[in-house]
Amino acid sequence: MTRNAALIEKLGVDIDPELLSLALTHRSFAYENGGIPHNERLEFLGDSVLGQAVTVRLYTRHPELDEGSLAKRRASVVSTVALAEVARAIGLGDHVRLGRGEILTGGRDKDSILADTMEAVIGATYLSAGPDAATGLVLRLVEPLLADPDRYGAAMDPKTSLQEIAARLALPAPVYSVAAAGPDHDRRFTATVVVGDVTAQGLGSSKKHAEMAAALTAWRELSARA
Repeated sequence: MTRNAALIEKLGVDIDPELLSLALTHRSFAYENGGIPHNERLEFLGDSVLGQAVTVRLYTRHPELDEGSLAKRRASVVSTVALAEVARAIGLGDHVRLGRGEILTGGRDKDSILADTMEAVIGATYLSAGPDAATGLVLRLVEPLLADPDRYGAAMDPKTSLQEIAARLALPAPVYSVAAAGPDHDRRFTATVVVGDVTAQGLGSSKKHAEMAAALTAWRELSARA
């Protein structure tokens, strides 16, 4: 069984092999291989499919929620941090085709790359198997997030959530530091947050995203103690 065939088995949907290969091709790989097509168009399509599927599920499942509450829950499920979590659960990072620079800087575990690739895979599913199959895939992947009410606040605003749980546990306020690497047009950030004896890191395409990823990791560790 090929690696991509193993991924298709995990996803539980039949995706055209060429479309799946395209969905897994990051622009860094495309650039290093003669400017071949990459996954950003599929990512654009998958983002729309994802948003619609999650919106409809939340609307039908929670008639008691107003528009603002529905919007917050949707944002917590389709965020970069949340999608990266989904991607890690299926080992998607092992299948992404990356350029050498991204591989050396930990691209297989970067939230932004994982989330974008997850959206591209959803887009490839839509084109290969149709809207019903794509919706079904989305709902299978995000169901653990939808079923976990405790994650909504943290995923929406992890830095505030981390600050709140630190105060509740009588710990010092979180302290962040950020390092950047890469060329100006493709800058990557690594954030480190320290809260008492907990140190966590997060990666992102911006300082904000990196800090959010680090905060969510630290929040999860502290939540296990609370």
